[in-house]
Amino acid sequence: MRTADQPASQAPEPAATGRAPKSFIPEQRSSSSSPAPGPGPMTDTGPPDRLAELAELKESVRLGPDPAATERQHAKGKLTAHERIELLLDEGSFSEIEALRRHRATGFGLERRRPHSDGVITGWGTVHGRTVFVYAHDFRIFGGALGEAHAAKIHKVMDLARATGAPLVSLNDGAGARIQEGVTALAGYGGIFQRNTAASGVVPQISVMLGPCAGGAAYSPALTDFVFMVRETSQMFITGPDVVQAVTGEKVSQNGLGGADVHAGTSGVAAFAYDDEAECLEEVRYLLSLLPSNNRELAPVTPATDPADRTTEALADIVPADANRSYDVRAVIEEVFDDGEYLEIQERWAPNVVCALARLDGHVVGIVANNPGAVAGVLDIHASEKAARFVQFCDSFNIPLVTLVDVPGFLPGVDQEHGGIIRHGAKLLYAYCNATVPRVQLIMRKAYGGAYIVMDSRSIGADISLAWPSNEIAVMGAEGAANVIFRREIAAADDPDAVREQKIKEYRTELMHPYYAAERGLVDDVIDPAETRSALIRSLAMLRDKHADLPSRKHGNPPV
Repeated sequence: MRTADQPASQAPEPAATGRAPKSFIPEQRSSSSSPAPGPGPMTDTGPPDRLAELAELKESVRLGPDPAATERQHAKGKLTAHERIELLLDEGSFSEIEALRRHRATGFGLERRRPHSDGVITGWGTVHGRTVFVYAHDFRIFGGALGEAHAAKIHKVMDLARATGAPLVSLNDGAGARIQEGVTALAGYGGIFQRNTAASGVVPQISVMLGPCAGGAAYSPALTDFVFMVRETSQMFITGPDVVQAVTGEKVSQNGLGGADVHAGTSGVAAFAYDDEAECLEEVRYLLSLLPSNNRELAPVTPATDPADRTTEALADIVPADANRSYDVRAVIEEVFDDGEYLEIQERWAPNVVCALARLDGHVVGIVANNPGAVAGVLDIHASEKAARFVQFCDSFNIPLVTLVDVPGFLPGVDQEHGGIIRHGAKLLYAYCNATVPRVQLIMRKAYGGAYIVMDSRSIGADISLAWPSNEIAVMGAEGAANVIFRREIAAADDPDAVREQKIKEYRTELMHPYYAAERGLVDDVIDPAETRSALIRSLAMLRDKHADLPSRKHGNPPV
């Protein structure tokens, strides 16, 4: 069978292909008034060469309606939709669907503008050899705005992703709903939102923001698992700067309102932010390599080059013995997990808790870790939300959880209480209690009060709880506890400071020694920090075939 770019003279005889002779194929012409590639040249023996015509048509669709539009896209530092897909997928693996689709709308001059593809490229390919579905807005056509045909193409590829159990990646660069099509365009967005929700927890959904995303269109990325953004070229907001200024009087730029750094560091909407599209799409590929294709599979396992029995002596130097001294928990992660590699989620938002994907002995795990290097590692509203969503994601896609605990409690303050720390903290509690994947807790130093319980304690379902000899598990720190319990004795003493120090020591000796929780079965083992890597690997290997059922119910009612 010849390819579309071979000359007609190389075509096999009709009988060899099983196709009808060309003279039996009726000529089909577009009924639209829009310009389209014309039929091939007439020959003495029959109608035009349909294969040559098809090749010409597909090439014109790929190039876009206007070379100047491509130049304008490149001038903004942006790639075209096809160029982006080529960077995302394995070379030569993309299969496009509905490339020749055109809209049927009339009015406002639309009947004279009916470009093929209707402003969105859809199809599938592979990433590291595994099937991935993708749609990419083509900003060169109607500014990537969504109309009825545009939406129908997206609906189809989303349905295929869910039906076949493959991840879905959206490359967003569109101007929102196509105003000329009115409510039909809005209904198209409704169909996307409904499918985002139906696919949630079934297949991984990744949104890559490579241009503007305004109004209701921004809700589709918000419904997906991860949002990637590119600095300077991508923005997300419900109401744009002009509307904001008209309504509130606040003057702000597009990037200042909804740019990549805003959503990565302030709102928490974006999980990742990068300087250019190539780097961004390469990181999407890396993330996909860590995820299963769907909720019925496990994440890919790779041969481990880092020995499972490697000792981690450096942890004794990384984590200070003094519980009041800070450190960056990322150094612990680098020391313990395979080859020091991990992918941190929402790195710049709520840095007092670190959420990351990494490998242990070649198996993917999710990490939730308090970070004493930021706000002393306390749990606050944002940290609780961040960790809760990550725990839910890992549980949805069969990724075991490792929780590294060094938490002094929840952040006190009027702002936190009025902001709903009770409700937001309960999100993390609910997520852990609801998780059925293997769960291993490691208590490194402090684990105080309700924050200890919330950070996947044995009492809420952790399968294995390990602790270092430096662990301090208690209702509160010794200083605070002594001031409460012995308040009257300290106040009545001739030397209150001396009595306070004595009572602090007494409380620490009686209730905060490293074996107190182990004696009561709340910690399974107290281990040498140098054995941390091997202990985690052994625990997760034992739990690999864990199966747990949730109560029969339609769904829970989490504190959203």
